[in-house]
Amino acid sequence: MAHSKKRVVITGMGAVTPVGLSVAETYRSCIEGKSGVAPITRFKATSFPTSFAAEVKGFDLSKFIAEHKMFDYCGVNGRFGAAAASQALKDANLLSGDAGAKGVDRTRFGLYLGSGEGITDFEGLISNIVHALDPASGQFDPVRFCQLSLTNFHGENEAEQEFHTAPAHLADLFDLQGPNYNCLTACAASAQALGEALEMIRRGDSDVMLVGGSHSMIHPLGVTGFNLLTALSQHKGTPETASRPFDLHRDGFVLGEGAAMVVLEDLEHAKKRGARIYGELIGYRSTADAFRVTDSHPDGRGAIACIEGALNDAGVGPKDIQYINAHGTSTQVNDRVESLAIKHVFGEHAYKVPTSSTKSCMGHMIAAAGAVELILCVETMRNGIIPPTINYETPDPECDLDYVPNKARAAKVDCCLSNSFGFGGQNTSLVVRRFQN
Repeated sequence: MAHSKKRVVITGMGAVTPVGLSVAETYRSCIEGKSGVAPITRFKATSFPTSFAAEVKGFDLSKFIAEHKMFDYCGVNGRFGAAAASQALKDANLLSGDAGAKGVDRTRFGLYLGSGEGITDFEGLISNIVHALDPASGQFDPVRFCQLSLTNFHGENEAEQEFHTAPAHLADLFDLQGPNYNCLTACAASAQALGEALEMIRRGDSDVMLVGGSHSMIHPLGVTGFNLLTALSQHKGTPETASRPFDLHRDGFVLGEGAAMVVLEDLEHAKKRGARIYGELIGYRSTADAFRVTDSHPDGRGAIACIEGALNDAGVGPKDIQYINAHGTSTQVNDRVESLAIKHVFGEHAYKVPTSSTKSCMGHMIAAAGAVELILCVETMRNGIIPPTINYETPDPECDLDYVPNKARAAKVDCCLSNSFGFGGQNTSLVVRRFQN
């Protein structure tokens, strides 16, 4: 049982999201029901079926770290990650030179990210393809393409496409000499990173872990792919109303971007250095639907096993959960299956548990979504206000739970469940509770 293992607490948090450049601003925007969705500015998207997204606004890495020049060749995922990580480590008093960092063994200070692809030189790729075409014959010349690529592509930019680069940069920047991992299990990535980091501290492999996710798919290839899969909303109203989880007329998710980072720490280690404790991570489970690459199992078997496993790992029952931050993407299948899974696990109590989707405000941050949603659970417990599901207008008979529609709700919350159900059946559930000595 979880209580026989090392206890793991949260001692620092940071976030860069479409609705705020800090944890406090992000949470405040969510409880105020503000939307971060607007027309895409990152590239000209007017010819796409979906031309809106939730972009991070007003971001300047130099406002977060002095060493921002080392990220000049990084994609936005690396820059977002560095800013959120700096916030979390500063919040935990663990930046080099901080009083709380004195005596911390950096070889037992690790890093686990759910970080997506880095820079994508779409314009360079298309330019090389076009110039490798023979205008007379219309034939593609691969030798010419390679010559152009070796001339026009930049080596450091190309290296940033690799998934290991974001955690490598953060380890270098913050002197994190312990275990270093990155996973990309789609929308469950940063939640799974949190769960695996939890297990590493429980086992005694690390004392402290910087954990979270960073991602942006707001680029032509990302929007094209999800449009071809008919997964993105093509809402004809205002962009702000496009993300509408659990609403009968939902028509797909809205791409978001950003980063969220959490410092997880062995309880005794945190106490010894006098750390401030925000909450305790007590339960984790990861499962796969093993069904189809693009769809969840219609009976919710993976989600059900995941939620049940997380509750069991935490040593709590359904009635102990006082708030659920749902995966709630705003797609027809996901919202129906998640609601089905919650009802299966919680029974009649499912109708008494406030369940909201903060993706209604900030869109879907893909690999970074799980970490920011866990942070919002912690902020809900600290502040006693549950964020709403905005844009909820027409109830769906198959989605009939309490989705905290449109307005935040005051409530005392001591224990939360956070679900992250990734594309193709990757499932992760986390349980976090108010810290008690």
